[in-house]
Amino acid sequence: MDTKYHALLKNNTWTLVLPPPHANIIGCKWAFKLKHKPDGNIDRCKARLVAKGYNQTPGIDYFETFSPVVKPSTISIVLTIALTSQWII
Repeated sequence: MDTKYHALLKNNTWTLVLPPPHANIIGCKWAFKLKHKPDGNIDRCKARLVAKGYNQTPGIDYFETFSPVVKPSTISIVLTIALTSQWII
């Protein structure tokens, strides 16, 4: 957890700003997961810092969400469409 936290700070993952008036400030928590090898032994422990978004109300506390993660299947589909349509990549 400590290693992950220092990596988040080092990568400038967030910027602290003053909250707007009457804002519903949400907290965060650590989520832990064990990764296992094929034989069942523990390979490594993973930690993620996640927002407690369940305390928010859509349309009041936020209006849109964004996730900068692209799944490999999405890349594959886009490349397949580009190739069959003869687009320049």
